[in-house]
Amino acid sequence: MTSLDHPQLSGLGRNPAAPEDVLIRLTAHEAGRHGVTQRRGRFSDAVAEALLTHGGGDSAVSLHGDRISPAMRQRIAEHPDPAVRSAHGDFIRHMVDREVEIGIDLLEGLYGRPRASLAGASDPKLRAAIARAWHDRPMAVQEGLLADPDPRVRAAATLQKQPGVPPEWADRCLADPATQINVARYLPLTMGQFTALMEIEKAEVKQAVAYNPHLSAAMVARLLDIDDPLVRVAVAQSRHVDDETRNRLYALVEAEHAEGSFAAKVALHWYFGEPLWLCELPLDERMAYLDCPHAVFRRVLASCSDLPEEAWRRLDNDPVVSVRRAAARRPDTPPEVLERLVRDHGDVVNIAPGLVEHPNFPRHRLRTFIDEPNPRVRYSALADPELPVAALQRLAADAEDSVRRGAARHPNITDALLEQLLSDPDPNVVDDAAANPVLHPTWMYRILNDADL
Repeated sequence: MTSLDHPQLSGLGRNPAAPEDVLIRLTAHEAGRHGVTQRRGRFSDAVAEALLTHGGGDSAVSLHGDRISPAMRQRIAEHPDPAVRSAHGDFIRHMVDREVEIGIDLLEGLYGRPRASLAGASDPKLRAAIARAWHDRPMAVQEGLLADPDPRVRAAATLQKQPGVPPEWADRCLADPATQINVARYLPLTMGQFTALMEIEKAEVKQAVAYNPHLSAAMVARLLDIDDPLVRVAVAQSRHVDDETRNRLYALVEAEHAEGSFAAKVALHWYFGEPLWLCELPLDERMAYLDCPHAVFRRVLASCSDLPEEAWRRLDNDPVVSVRRAAARRPDTPPEVLERLVRDHGDVVNIAPGLVEHPNFPRHRLRTFIDEPNPRVRYSALADPELPVAALQRLAADAEDSVRRGAARHPNITDALLEQLLSDPDPNVVDDAAANPVLHPTWMYRILNDADL
């Protein structure tokens, strides 16, 4: 059974307006407990005790630190059930064992030792966890991790550009199979180091080298003939290739994509590198990229803030929507440009802040979006916190589940509409309706009574 088998209970558990007695009654049901443990903020002692009573160690995973009172922390530490006493610690140890990044404060809290001491722990998985979590560690600690006998620790220590690799460690890290791919992506390379990497018969190494933003023109020239779509796209984005070469490389990858190559698809659509060097060019040189046929260059150009009006006009009308969205994030975007962009394509919900949050967005126009055929555009109308009830009625009956979910979360929704959405065929809609803080307590108790809680 999952929480969405009983979405009213799980949603009610998340509801920030749910009274304490509602939360306590919910803990008697698995879905209710799941919802309660997803709440933000501190649990009262009574709610924490109810979670322990009904959920045991499974619920105790969420009862730690500032989420509970000092008295409850002591209560858990002395609990007669060992599964309760060790629940949170076991969870963190499991994450460490699975090599999942865990916050450095949680690691220090569990093991009761400062991070510098944990970097020298006997367990290599714990040392690797510290390397992943302690991003601003001193260079002395970093050097100890780079010299670690376990390759997992050395790999973790070089995943990010910071705190970096000291120059005297460069050759060692580039020769180490555990670290060479990581550092080849960002370490400034000498020609000797570059040549040594190119002699390694591993595609991943050459791809990492091709991503490196510090390559010289001579290094880039040696990458031109490598038959790998990811390398070709990375080289095509280099500052050291001319337009003809760039177009040729893209054409080769696009031809492979047309023939069904998955690697080419990844290179063209899922490669997250960008020619950020373009932003460093003088304005007159950057302006030449307004006519670049490859959208990524126009998108980077649109991220600049000092372009002339003619450039903004062209970027605001670019045929590729991601370019237009990048341009629309400048501080002085005209309101009509923002409205047209969202009306044509909707907002991007996974990038905050959204375009509807732009200071220049004409928010009084949001309610007109409910008539648009694109559900992503209709969803954007819900960004108006004072959306009229008539508009919410239409959105609550929308054919798209995502739009009804948005309506279920809206702060201006009525009791009648929440009642309607609490019976929606989509469990996610029901869950969100039950979690809405404007839900009347009468409905909260009705949900509990219907579940015999």
